[in-house]
Amino acid sequence: MDAKTGFFYLFSVVLLYAAFRVITARNPVHAVLHLILAFSQAAAIWLLLKAEFLAIALVLVYLGAVMVLFLFVVMMLDIHIDTVRRGFWRNFPLAAFVGAVIALEMAAVLMGGFRGVDEPKAVAAVVDAAGQVVPYSNTKALGKLLYTEYLYPVEIAAVILLVAMIAAIALTLRQRKDNKTINPSEQIRVRASDRVAMVKVPATQKAAEPAPAAPAAEEKKA
Repeated sequence: MDAKTGFFYLFSVVLLYAAFRVITARNPVHAVLHLILAFSQAAAIWLLLKAEFLAIALVLVYLGAVMVLFLFVVMMLDIHIDTVRRGFWRNFPLAAFVGAVIALEMAAVLMGGFRGVDEPKAVAAVVDAAGQVVPYSNTKALGKLLYTEYLYPVEIAAVILLVAMIAAIALTLRQRKDNKTINPSEQIRVRASDRVAMVKVPATQKAAEPAPAAPAAEEKKA
């Protein structure tokens, strides 16, 4: 067994352990951290398979953005674990049945999908007219494949993601009556005369006159 095979088994074992802990961890934060570990091990396996673009995309997109967002959302939700587990055993038979059906369907698809598939062959070296070997880029090949043969699925996925983003904004965007907001367009068009107005208010009551002071002589007699 060479070093590459040893690293593959190491990353695979850690990946399986992390994936198992994602669904068995009692703390949601621990589950998200194990999911981050699982994604990192999957990226390492893709590096062993010489799929550098997919590995870097997994690290940048999921580990760098999505999982950090998940972690902050889980920490801000303040989930009460006791309340969530209150009806666990009551719904366990239905959940186990649904899980078994999903597992059987995935096994049927995977076992039937790999039948008759030849072993992947190494990419042949590209030689130019001068007889020199041109370096092969799997990122370039993946881009050509996505935007030629799989162009319509990519466009459909992009439209679905756009609709989901607009729907999420529409569901969360609501106007409340108890908050104070400022319209930026009205704030830009404002003039100095609109901000300050000099108003002359007439007096409604005269000021009371002070009483005259008593003479000093009368004070001494008193």
